[in-house]
Amino acid sequence: MLPGPRASTAGLSNAASKADNPGMLTRRARLLFTVGMIVAFSTLTLWAAKDFVLPRAENANTYACKDVHAAEKVTAAVDLYNTSPKDNIFITPYNQEGILPVFLVITNDGDQSITVNNMRAQLVTAGRAKMDSLTTDDIFRRVAHISGSTTPPPRVGPIPLSGNKNKKAQKQYEEILAANFMAAAVEPHTTKSGFLFFDISDVKQSLAGAHIYLTGVRDAGGNELMYFEVPVTPPNAAGMIENNSLEETILASNDTGRL
Repeated sequence: MLPGPRASTAGLSNAASKADNPGMLTRRARLLFTVGMIVAFSTLTLWAAKDFVLPRAENANTYACKDVHAAEKVTAAVDLYNTSPKDNIFITPYNQEGILPVFLVITNDGDQSITVNNMRAQLVTAGRAKMDSLTTDDIFRRVAHISGSTTPPPRVGPIPLSGNKNKKAQKQYEEILAANFMAAAVEPHTTKSGFLFFDISDVKQSLAGAHIYLTGVRDAGGNELMYFEVPVTPPNAAGMIENNSLEETILASNDTGRL
């Protein structure tokens, strides 16, 4: 019965000897470093290979959140893209930056074109807080964490960047350009779409009951149409899901220290 304890003691001694072996520790550290580099490189490669693709827009009348102008035969609709899986289309986690991406769809079922090149979009909460949609440069400065610089080129768009940020920033800038609602007009019997981005980092309450107001839409004669008032969430039970999603966006922003 005595050999058992001696064998156990010997095993512990051997284990301690191995643990004290600096060569073994060095090899283990090298292995862990190599594995870590492979994982990091693979992640970066996959990120770099991902390209933004604008979602296919349906007729605006098919969306839950919409405002229909029956007389002009024009409908504006919105759809939130702030939670998974919908926000997986982006390479940038906008919700973590306190930015709310809203897919805007405008359908013109009339026989005359309407112009939207001077359209203004504003998010208004139930508490009357107002936020204009962000410009391309506003969005880019936020997601690229640029506070302003006089650094010489390289640069992305009009904004200068340091070299180590340039490649990632270029992808982000291209995504913003591709995503933004950029239509100048909506021709008869067509639909135009794109994203609006709103800074909700200072929004303390849920956005339930919020609306997006669109002004500056004009008919073929240059006359401004009545403003569009589009609810951010549908006024029914299904809206509860979207409201929770908005709260998750605000919480995600809060976790990154922006609230």
